[in-house]
Amino acid sequence: MTLAKKQVVSDSAQYCVIAAPFGRLGILTELVDGSLMLSKIDYLPISTALVSPKNQLAKEAEKQLKAYFQNPHHHFDLPMKPSGTEHQQRVWKSIQMIPVGKTKTYGEIASKIKSGPRAVGTACGANPYPLIAPCHRVISAQGIGGFMKENTPGLYRQIKIWLLQHEGAL
Repeated sequence: MTLAKKQVVSDSAQYCVIAAPFGRLGILTELVDGSLMLSKIDYLPISTALVSPKNQLAKEAEKQLKAYFQNPHHHFDLPMKPSGTEHQQRVWKSIQMIPVGKTKTYGEIASKIKSGPRAVGTACGANPYPLIAPCHRVISAQGIGGFMKENTPGLYRQIKIWLLQHEGAL
């Protein structure tokens, strides 16, 4: 890969920050093999400065995320950059099958995909597409469980509670 090609690839990634009812969402889009794709969604604190979407995909992602905040049954249709290990992809695909307003335990997901609950939790924590692959719907057998690698009260746990309430699961 030439230096010029590397520069074009790095210039093709754009990050914006949009308002969410529980804080902010960061949206990373990038050019992958000639196609603009969603690369990552980040949960961010409300103190994070807003940055307007600059490309059509980021604008569409913002539109669909806002639609979800109005109606938790909104179906996302966004091109996503392939990522994750084979195991992570199996977990993320499995959690996308959990209906709005329902939850599954880490153990239930693990049993379904022939894995272990901790491995499922680790894959959930590595999920680059929260809300689209709704890892907030995966809970502990003893309660709400952790979220986004956080297993104590804090920003991510508050977001998980908000999402589950929004969807009618709590």
